[in-house]
Amino acid sequence: MTTHQHDKRDPACLEVFAKLSEYVDGELDAVECQEVEAHIADCPPCVEFLQSLKRCVAAERQFQGREECGPVPPELEQRLKSAWQAALARRHHA
Repeated sequence: MTTHQHDKRDPACLEVFAKLSEYVDGELDAVECQEVEAHIADCPPCVEFLQSLKRCVAAERQFQGREECGPVPPELEQRLKSAWQAALARRHHA
């Protein structure tokens, strides 16, 4: 059993949050997969986030092929990166 606090401010949870997308996409090596699985076995917030991420991936896959997207304009890409970094900063300071 882990000794972390199991919330959005816990460094252990933040580390797992950062890896969950790669985990869902099967991009982690075996050791990293085991680390993520060991963490989520005892962490309801991370399980909730993982389930939400899986629903997003499934929804995204439903829309694939309907309409091809062009490249993301650089200005939009920068705005998305800024919004993501601001969200992470808010989460870290909450």
